[in-house]
Amino acid sequence: MSDYFKHESAIVDEGAKIGAGSRVWHFVHICGGAKIGEKCSFGQNVFVGNKVTIGNNCKIQNNVSIYDNVHLEDDVFCGPSMVFTNVYNPRSAVVRKEEYLDTIVKKGSTIGANATIVCGVTLGENSFIAAGAVVNKDVKPYALMAGVPAKQIGWMSNFGEQVKLPLEGEGEWTCPHTGDVYVLSGSQLSIK
Repeated sequence: MSDYFKHESAIVDEGAKIGAGSRVWHFVHICGGAKIGEKCSFGQNVFVGNKVTIGNNCKIQNNVSIYDNVHLEDDVFCGPSMVFTNVYNPRSAVVRKEEYLDTIVKKGSTIGANATIVCGVTLGENSFIAAGAVVNKDVKPYALMAGVPAKQIGWMSNFGEQVKLPLEGEGEWTCPHTGDVYVLSGSQLSIK
């Protein structure tokens, strides 16, 4: 008896490690080498590769494939149909499995629906990738990214609201929901 829920249509290969309280829904396939934390949710038609780590309390929405060398820390949200890649220059006739690039998604990050994360980047803690954005470079903590290619257009709080500070300079902003104080120093945002 497992300590996670698996829908009867889901496939979880032998060897996969899935934490307590996780939910694996319709037509999901989790490969045997995957390591998944507690209280995660995998929506319909999700694929998880062998060389993948997923932290606790991650929400993977419908139609997302998490390929080898993608690593999600705790509390990551992957919106419907967003895309990870793992090879920078794929060709059908050229085998590049030894060239997979690591993609790191730090704690608390959100990736919007239909966004694309090009392999080899790190999404900083609590970063927020807008729907449809294409990220091809590292993202700062708390950065709000949008567009193709994605550019920083603002900052997002831990609570998921836009921080009312410029992209660069000095200043403070207090979240009305949590009371957290965000401090802008140069081009970096942090919590006081």
